Amino acid sequence: MKYRVLIADVISPDGLAPLYSDGRFEVHERPGLKGDDLARAIEGMHAVIVRSSTRITRESLRFANDLQVIGRAGVGVDNIDVAAATERGVAVLNAPSGNTISAAELTFALILACVRRIPAADRSMKAGEWDRRSFTGIELYGKTLGLVGAGRIGGEVARRARAFGMRVCAYDPYLTAERAGTLEVELATLDDVLQRADVLSLHVPLTESTAGMIGAAQLARMKKGAVIVNAARGGVLDERALADALLSGHIAAAGLDVFAEEPLPPDHELRTIERAVLTPHLGAATQEAQLNVAVEIAEAVRAALADGDLTRAVNAPAIGGEEMRRLRPMLELCERLGRIAAAMVDGAPRHASIRYSGPHDGALRPIASAVIAGVLRNVVGRGAVNMVNALHIAESRGLEVERSRVGAHGPYEEFVEVRLGADNGEARVAGALVAGRHPRVVRIDRYRIVVRARGPMIILRNRDVPGVIGRVGTLLGEAGVNIAEYHQARGQAGADALATIHTDGWLPDELLKKLAALPDVLDVRQVDLS
Repeated sequence: MKYRVLIADVISPDGLAPLYSDGRFEVHERPGLKGDDLARAIEGMHAVIVRSSTRITRESLRFANDLQVIGRAGVGVDNIDVAAATERGVAVLNAPSGNTISAAELTFALILACVRRIPAADRSMKAGEWDRRSFTGIELYGKTLGLVGAGRIGGEVARRARAFGMRVCAYDPYLTAERAGTLEVELATLDDVLQRADVLSLHVPLTESTAGMIGAAQLARMKKGAVIVNAARGGVLDERALADALLSGHIAAAGLDVFAEEPLPPDHELRTIERAVLTPHLGAATQEAQLNVAVEIAEAVRAALADGDLTRAVNAPAIGGEEMRRLRPMLELCERLGRIAAAMVDGAPRHASIRYSGPHDGALRPIASAVIAGVLRNVVGRGAVNMVNALHIAESRGLEVERSRVGAHGPYEEFVEVRLGADNGEARVAGALVAGRHPRVVRIDRYRIVVRARGPMIILRNRDVPGVIGRVGTLLGEAGVNIAEYHQARGQAGADALATIHTDGWLPDELLKKLAALPDVLDVRQVDLS
């Protein structure tokens, strides 16, 4: 069989070599198509490969009756309507590792530009000046690099920092001690990294838990004269707070390649601050990175079509057709059980045990994949993990996954229990289809509780004494937070209790701290089940 592949963006022929060199593939290069022309070009194709210029919309897919794969030569899939592709059974693949070195090198270029004031000195020279006194910098040798996130790119930045004679400490709950030792990185808390870093570099995905994670309070904890660099994702760093810290002189310089709004608005305040070094999202903008991601996606498309290998897919289910439609409510519940379990533990997840009771013989693996996708959602980014690649990512991160099928469980036709072990304790959560069709969370740790898995949810442990519910309601009410549902469960009277509180919005960290400080409240967690 000949697989027809449409190349809808300008991609180097060298990068497409895995397809051109394989006689099973017929490659059609037609870059720059839009609208109806693009939709018609996709008709009859088995795969389409794009970079960032071409958008694959629902309309683009209206004639895609033969399409099996969409390949994105890069990490992000924002230019692809993944939901529309999924509805049509089309796997969306990306190339997550091809730009690792380029992004790490840009990060270090920004660090050097900040500490040696290179952009400002260049502007001075081109203005005809010879002003050496104004551009005194600092050496990196002997200084401390603080990493927030030490995955693929963060690890490469750590290696380069060590070569410059820097000490490296890192905050990454999912970094194992063994991996940290290999990188010669000292594991630390976020507060410790903030306080120790002479240079702080961010390398985390943008998720609910990382959005705005470096704000005014965090910047205030840093050393006066420290430098901060963000070449990861806009939105992780509060740009307004950073501008204030730069103008006050508390932060000496900042190097930014990513922004909350891109393109960066022409009137953005950071454009006026000399000690802010800004680049227009150039992390993958090297010849090598573009070639690497092209080769990576070409190989992934070839493997998907010829071998059925979907390990690079960001959306494709491990099962399909009628069985997928039957299992969808349970799989969506399982993904949310994974999110709850991850929110209930501290530190890196090390072991997950998933037990399934139900009638579907082929359900255990996709159910386990859905659970682990929820567990890892905030680790690698919600768009980067799903049922297809979750178990692969878990293995690469040292998360051991055990799955088993058990006999009937009480009144539930389908039931799933998740036990998640981490560095500091274990969480237990279970869900079921109530009355055969209503997905519900039915247990959190030792507490039996039947609640819907949707929207923002607070999980609160407290002593079972009078007044707790009233104090919680009063605090949230005074903060303008509306409580949609409040469910309380307990063991024996007078012992501990657990409440699940559904709210109409996500609670800021300061409000969570106030909840945790209430009398007789033992622990507060928040999880987004949207």
